[in-house]
Amino acid sequence: MSESWRSFGEQRLSAPLAAALACFVEQGYHGTTIRRIAERAGLSVPGLYHHYPSKQALLEGLVMTVMHELLDHTRRAAAEAGDDPGRRFDNIVECLLRFHMHRRDQAFVASTEIRGMDPGVRGAYIALRDEQQRMVDDTVREGVDRGAFATPYPRDAGRAVTTMCVAVSSWYRPDGELSPDEVVEHYLALCRATVGAR
Repeated sequence: MSESWRSFGEQRLSAPLAAALACFVEQGYHGTTIRRIAERAGLSVPGLYHHYPSKQALLEGLVMTVMHELLDHTRRAAAEAGDDPGRRFDNIVECLLRFHMHRRDQAFVASTEIRGMDPGVRGAYIALRDEQQRMVDDTVREGVDRGAFATPYPRDAGRAVTTMCVAVSSWYRPDGELSPDEVVEHYLALCRATVGAR
């Protein structure tokens, strides 16, 4: 049996990607040197280049890893809900929330370093991000069509829901006042209100 879509255990990044992630979070992409990443990974600079030929390749590796993981979990969350758009909406929202709590560093780097991406990398990242948004939009639109949601603005509501979920990564802390389950409970109520869930 496959792991639950709700489960985001420790992400198994290679040593170079884990080092790049930590450095990008602390110093930003442009403020980080290849030498610093190599030191943090316990590698020589030539040794790092053996795995990743450039700092840009490290950024690409991080953002593609994070988006593919999110999409995989979201697809499984949506599939579990079957034909019910209300339940599918709840699952997708919960998946987005749990992802942005448990992968907050990765989500932060992906969203803040988009300007540092080469055009090809940026295009591939945006395509995956758009695919994720389409899952939200399609579910909201179907919910409206089937009378489960009352919003007169399904497209805007879908964007607002995603924006709320993504923003959780900017403030959530494991030692904060809300547990992950409490965050899900509170934000599900907000997101249902946004789409006018009946």
